[in-house]
Amino acid sequence: MEENKHSLSPQEQDDEAKIQAAFQHLIDTYLNTNHRRKVDVITKAFHFAKQAHKGVRRLSGEPYILHPIAVAQIICEEIGMGSTSICAALLHDVVEDTDYTYEDISNLFGPKVANIVEGVTKINSGVFGNNASAQAETFKKLLLTMSDDIRVILVKIADRVHNSRTLASMLPSKQYKIAGETMYIYAPLADRLGLNKIKTELENLSFSYEHPEEYHSIMEKLASSQPERDQAFEKFTPAITEALDAMGVRYTIQSRIKSPYSIWQKMQNKNVPFEEIFDILAIRIVFTPQNRAEEVSESFRIYSALTKIYKPHPTRFRDWLSNPKANGYQALHNTFMSREGKWIEVQIRSDRMDDIAEQGFAAHWKYKDKNAPYDENELDKWLNSIKEILDDPQPDTLDLLDTIKLNLYAKDILVFTPKGEIRTMPLNSTVLDFAFSIHSSLGLHCFGAKVNHKLVPLSYRLKSGDQIEILTSATKQIKPDWLQLATTAKARTKIQAVLRREAREQQRKGEEQLRQFFETKNVPITTADIDRLVRYHGLSAREMLFQLVGEGKLTLSETEVAVASGKRVNKKKGAWWRRLPFFSREEQEQPAVMAEGMNFQKVNRKQTFVLTDEVLPRCSMATCCNPLPGDDSIGYITPQGGLEIHRRNCSTASRLKSQQGNDILATAWDTHKQHLYRTTIRLRGVDGSDVLFSIATVLHKMHNAPVHAIQLSSNDGIFEGTISLSVYDTADLRNICQQLQAVEQVQEAVRML
Repeated sequence: MEENKHSLSPQEQDDEAKIQAAFQHLIDTYLNTNHRRKVDVITKAFHFAKQAHKGVRRLSGEPYILHPIAVAQIICEEIGMGSTSICAALLHDVVEDTDYTYEDISNLFGPKVANIVEGVTKINSGVFGNNASAQAETFKKLLLTMSDDIRVILVKIADRVHNSRTLASMLPSKQYKIAGETMYIYAPLADRLGLNKIKTELENLSFSYEHPEEYHSIMEKLASSQPERDQAFEKFTPAITEALDAMGVRYTIQSRIKSPYSIWQKMQNKNVPFEEIFDILAIRIVFTPQNRAEEVSESFRIYSALTKIYKPHPTRFRDWLSNPKANGYQALHNTFMSREGKWIEVQIRSDRMDDIAEQGFAAHWKYKDKNAPYDENELDKWLNSIKEILDDPQPDTLDLLDTIKLNLYAKDILVFTPKGEIRTMPLNSTVLDFAFSIHSSLGLHCFGAKVNHKLVPLSYRLKSGDQIEILTSATKQIKPDWLQLATTAKARTKIQAVLRREAREQQRKGEEQLRQFFETKNVPITTADIDRLVRYHGLSAREMLFQLVGEGKLTLSETEVAVASGKRVNKKKGAWWRRLPFFSREEQEQPAVMAEGMNFQKVNRKQTFVLTDEVLPRCSMATCCNPLPGDDSIGYITPQGGLEIHRRNCSTASRLKSQQGNDILATAWDTHKQHLYRTTIRLRGVDGSDVLFSIATVLHKMHNAPVHAIQLSSNDGIFEGTISLSVYDTADLRNICQQLQAVEQVQEAVRML
């Protein structure tokens, strides 16, 4: 029942008006779709959620119920889902944030809605102990539920979109955690499901919070260069319009602008400025076919007409009509030379292909009764691959998260079986990956392959068009180094499962040998005695000790008897066996030991931590990205209480933000050139007799930047090399790069990532 408006305060009346307006907008949007008109159940879910969240506000100050309504709006308007998903979106936080249970939701709205809500609900971190990441466990639960109902992940993605849109009201550390998690998992998921608009928005929002200066700089440059792109569009399209009109095609021509994040990523990967990104503009032709069954043929007819107007690039033609991308994307792409001498990309799609490109697999349902020529099984194939990964028990959920990530953002190649069947594989797949993609048994027993009738090793990287015949042996044994050869999630999961099984057998054998050895010495051995042996050998778990004994890599002697008995023995130095591939991440990736005298576990994580000249010597500069004062950075509080400083765009930092988000610290630099930090500059240019002298002259003038090493090599008149040196901060580094680029022969002087 609606509350009496006369008893409400002005603030409450204003809130109520906003809530009703948002819900009415949702209903209006829903009624404009092709879904069945189930307004009653949506209204029921709205009132239930509104009552459940009554009196609760978000950090922004608005009533909490506006968040579920916004998520439902995204589900309906931007993803194109129906009443079940809309109800689940309205109710998605009820079980997590209120006293209502799964059973309550199931009784009122049915098991389908309840299962989606349950799948989206976060997990209490206390359930998993100190060594598990609640973030990773939550994602694992999402995947388990998603494999039965894809709507779970769609609602979760919609929830993440709205949270990303409202990040401004959150603390910096929370912003970095959510942005990192979004870039690591949710944007790739959206991409894999074909939700291009949402993927792009998630990337740009995360980018704007992680690197605000770069984001605003690119936005300003995009705005200032817009007239130039408009002019190029106006000169390029009239000839196309004339040709398509003459053919009687129903179409629209759109301009597609590369997203700020994509531009920045290309600038980083190629080490070029904004001005040297030449594919910012693309032309998109979206047509409505006269006959839906002939849309592929019509796409090629349009392409053929374009080739008569502009010259196509000989190597950039992409046919995703005959072989759609794994996320369902279909189109023809090529780059054409304009009459002004500039290459411009043109994309050709039907209206159906355009819907799928923007809304992903959800858009397939819109066309499922219209006999459209597309593969409805791609989503099922991907979900089945997820199910296979989940079927193998993973002792470490963080490993699972990384394994699943291998299935995301993978570009595809097309290869053939010996019988000519076509199969899609991720780019950089090996022969071993292909064997496991056919069947697990084939992968476990393969020892090589014939590619295009030539013998190749398991490490051979597949290329599009390869025909592969797998060679097997019944006696073939899995080896730990196979993990270095496998790149796909399925292959790595199966190999790890076998290695763990073999490891458990060796551990059982080793434990038995250990106890028998001490029995022959008439020395009783206890758990405490075994723990002393573990510490003596520099190991982190009893299982490692048992395995080394079982494999014969650790020979038991009187020394072990003395250690187990508590006698003082010179401590064993670091052993080579510490990092074995079948043990969990905890043994593989020990974080840097914290400096003495400061435990960062006690730092207030809600505040931005200031990195001063006094604090920095107690921190650890991550070697994976070598941050410098002035970089966009974050801090990671290690389990030992140390503080690792990472650059925000570091791949390790991205993983930490998505898996150990509660240990992420927002940081700010306040340094005054007291400490030097090592970095590397990459050089490239035209070779000459005085190149080295010119470079050395520049470096000689840099009194506060000691050089550690210079390496230069020349080939066909082009030199490349690196300079290893120390600087105080990024300002010094930029100055040195500018001075080096001022040398006539030097074309490029950039910091190595």
